[in-house]
Amino acid sequence: MSTRTTERLVYERGPRGERDLERAAELLRAGGLVAFPTETVYGLGAVALDADAVRRIFEAKGRPPTNPLIVHVASIEQARQVAANWPEAAERLAARFWPGPLTLVLPRAPAVPPEVSGGLEAVGIRLPAHPAARALIERVGAPLAAPSANPYTGISPTSAEHVAKGLSGRIEAILDGGETTVGIESTVLDLSVDRPRILRPGAVCAAEIEEVIGPVERLAGGAEEALPSPGLARRHYAPKARVVLLGADELGARAASADASVGVMAILPPPPARGAARWIAMPDDPAAYARQLYRTLHALEDAGVKELWIELPPAEEAWDGVRDRLHRAAG
Repeated sequence: MSTRTTERLVYERGPRGERDLERAAELLRAGGLVAFPTETVYGLGAVALDADAVRRIFEAKGRPPTNPLIVHVASIEQARQVAANWPEAAERLAARFWPGPLTLVLPRAPAVPPEVSGGLEAVGIRLPAHPAARALIERVGAPLAAPSANPYTGISPTSAEHVAKGLSGRIEAILDGGETTVGIESTVLDLSVDRPRILRPGAVCAAEIEEVIGPVERLAGGAEEALPSPGLARRHYAPKARVVLLGADELGARAASADASVGVMAILPPPPARGAARWIAMPDDPAAYARQLYRTLHALEDAGVKELWIELPPAEEAWDGVRDRLHRAAG
């Protein structure tokens, strides 16, 4: 891939923010790729109705073309235009959770090229909560297809600096809107099947969805063929270091033997005899843990650790999204 200059733009109030937002929109309308913030992670955006631009996303990330993208919209009305039909369940869920970290998989409208959905007849749609994302989509005047703005299977980005680390020279611009607030990718719910099913857990948990539309099923991902949702590859969200998931007792027992090549992420407080490991204490609240997860993985990767020992969080539904990301990071 040829190296290009990646512009650094800023989302902020005032004349500079307006100029930079318009510049980002101009690049996208011309078929370029722009990374932008959402409340979950930074996305790598292209105009969703431009098949050539969408193909460039896969090239920039090194992502298989069978791994579908999510279409980001600025309104429910725009979402209805992306979907071939809009069921009552989608209307109720959008009213409850949008803007926010829930993606709805629905039959793909003819205007959406098959490249967006990995060749499948259904497509994921989300209305993000971050004001920069919605302002950019509105300024472009079209929905944006956007996976996480990082090389394929790598750690997802929660800051503009994380995006630059992985994609500088491969994309036209990064729109810096500060740190993300949710920290892990959206929950993905498939409404294109007879019984709704959660394809990827996230900040919106199954119990909350069931309050709105009744029972939902869960999909165990991991296949490498055409997948119904992003984020289902066996290895994903992964640092370069080897990831080892441990229970609290085993982690405590191994701590004294850790050398400086080991990084530790644990809710467990560090024991007095913890060896020379770089130990990072993680929150015991699932939302706070999710917000810190990728930032911590990036920091430990940047520190050059060779192995990561991570304490498995509680086996409770509120932790489903975090546990999913940790298991996939471990491959």
